[in-house]
Amino acid sequence: MIHVIARVIALPEHQAQVEAELRTMVAATRREPGNLRYDLFADLDGGAGFSLFETYADQTALEAHRDSAHYQAYRSRITGWLAASPEVQVLRALDQAALG
Repeated sequence: MIHVIARVIALPEHQAQVEAELRTMVAATRREPGNLRYDLFADLDGGAGFSLFETYADQTALEAHRDSAHYQAYRSRITGWLAASPEVQVLRALDQAALG
């Protein structure tokens, strides 16, 4: 399995638009073959930051996600709406509780 933690910080004036785009991504990505988990979180303080916790069966599934039409459309739509480039960590588990 491959895990991804992605961090996106919207410009304050585009926070609602970025959240809407991310919610659309969640729905589409959860239907992808090889996607095991795709969870969206917002900063507790109400700020413009969002985090995605993702799990894929393998590298092929992760690459298919990045090549998908919905991911490409998301990336093009959020251009200019972010305070900084997304931060993405691709990880392998060393000690992980069962998914549930």
